[in-house]
Amino acid sequence: MWDAYTVFWREFLMLRKKFLRFFAGSMVSPLLYLMAFGWGLGRNIQFGSVSYLDFIVPGIVALSAMNGSYNATGTSLNISRLYYKTLEEFLVSPISVWSLVLGHVLGGVLRGLISGGIILVLAFFFGARMHYNFWFFVALFLTCFLFAALGVVAAMVVNSHEDMARFSTFVILPMSFLCGTFFRVEKFPPLVAHLIQVLPLTHSALSLRAFALDTGFPLVSLIVLGAYAVFFFGLGIWVTLRVE
Repeated sequence: MWDAYTVFWREFLMLRKKFLRFFAGSMVSPLLYLMAFGWGLGRNIQFGSVSYLDFIVPGIVALSAMNGSYNATGTSLNISRLYYKTLEEFLVSPISVWSLVLGHVLGGVLRGLISGGIILVLAFFFGARMHYNFWFFVALFLTCFLFAALGVVAAMVVNSHEDMARFSTFVILPMSFLCGTFFRVEKFPPLVAHLIQVLPLTHSALSLRAFALDTGFPLVSLIVLGAYAVFFFGLGIWVTLRVE
């Protein structure tokens, strides 16, 4: 476990060194979403008893957590493995692969939590009023963990930076817009809606929205998020062993 902490601490120091750039980059897209959908539409559209602004904020939090955690592990690890070759230093060091993957995943979780936290602060100033409890942050943590682990998997499997961008285009980008972040999944045709409900970001948006708007306890979505987190973490260990 201490080995994982060592890897995580390295990621933390790198984040602290580049924090201003990371902070600014994490604000741009969510701020535009809040301005366009929050100010542009949020004050004039109601989703049942809540405003559209209150409806989309949990989805934007899920979206930002996904992008922040996935990019933190996927992009940096892929570059380290293919170009700088620094990953080899970890693989030949007396650090277990389990600790190596866990340390990088936790580094991605930290970035994802910060990205999600930025949205929560911005949403408050935009006028969103929601409930935040312990389970809300559990769902947010699981979201960050599973997408950070997915980033590890992608970084170890994809063999070029260009293909890494294509992976994001075909996997991450569709989830950004289809998984209930900006509108309800039920708006799709039934077959498409069933397919989308399999994707992890759908359950991230559903669970965060349920807790934020106090509309019930999304037990199924939390179980799905936990299952994805375990699966991607285990897959990340396996593909890293194959690289070794």
